Amino acid sequence: MRPYIYITRKLPDSVIKEMQQKFDVGMWDHEDVPVPKEVLLLEARKADALMTMLSDAINETVLTAGKNLKVVANLAVGFDNIDVKTACREGIAICNTPDVLTDTTADLTFGLLMAAARRIVEAAEVVKEGNWKSWSPLLLAGHDIHHKTIGIVGMGKIGEAVAKRAKGFEMNILYHNRTRKPEVEQQLGAVYASFEELVGKSDYIVCLTPLTEETKNMFTREVFNQMKRSAIFINASRGPVVDEQALYEALAAGEISGAGLDVFEKEPINANHPLLQLPNVVALPHIGSSSVETRTAMMQLCIDNIEAVLEGNKPKTLVNKEWKPLVRV
Repeated sequence: MRPYIYITRKLPDSVIKEMQQKFDVGMWDHEDVPVPKEVLLLEARKADALMTMLSDAINETVLTAGKNLKVVANLAVGFDNIDVKTACREGIAICNTPDVLTDTTADLTFGLLMAAARRIVEAAEVVKEGNWKSWSPLLLAGHDIHHKTIGIVGMGKIGEAVAKRAKGFEMNILYHNRTRKPEVEQQLGAVYASFEELVGKSDYIVCLTPLTEETKNMFTREVFNQMKRSAIFINASRGPVVDEQALYEALAAGEISGAGLDVFEKEPINANHPLLQLPNVVALPHIGSSSVETRTAMMQLCIDNIEAVLEGNKPKTLVNKEWKPLVRV
């Protein structure tokens, strides 16, 4: 009997056909609707492997639903949607998709910075809505990017890639990270700063930190108050690192100049969300890694990881390094 894989979102036929050569494959047949909890639980009871998304809650109930589950491959770098502790206890490998999306996410992050700084979305809507009446000296005037100071919170691989792009704009680069990165300092001229110093000195504060207990609600009203009034805040990491009410209040009061957001505390957000009512907010639907090439590479990495585990080998990108498969009787 061939191993059974369940995929929690509809993927292209080409991807499924490749998997079907070796495995029996089940899949939730919707691209943009999360799999219901009861369906996921039912499938987990019989699955040898799950391919999941960040919006799927892979908790203890799911991980212990059946006796066959050996691997969960998350189509993302983040894995805070998964109970890794229980997975380790149950001998289940947890895998993610780092590296293959680094440059694509950095492109989007810097594009979001540029859109917020130069009011590109606002300007495009003015033209589309027929409100462009004439040229004027300060029509939709934004902020320069070149020669300004960018502060990167979370200098992982994506942070480093963003810093490289900032270097091309001759920006001054500050960064804050759990550990210093001497090689980044040497190669890019980045300067390590305390969180408080970075927040106070930067013209653009770019959040790329992973979501942990330490980083949850990292950006509070007090933090926004420490920023320059001309500062622009960019979040391309995870929504819960920001107190969204505090961000709204800071933007509405003019305490900071603008924000570019690819992620939110609860996704998807409603069109009535307070942040969407502000003209100085550029909001995107969590598309940091969303290019055809990169998402295809992420899917392939998930397949490779699942295949490795089911064939008794170590996966390429293992999250729980202490993982040891259980011998099930």
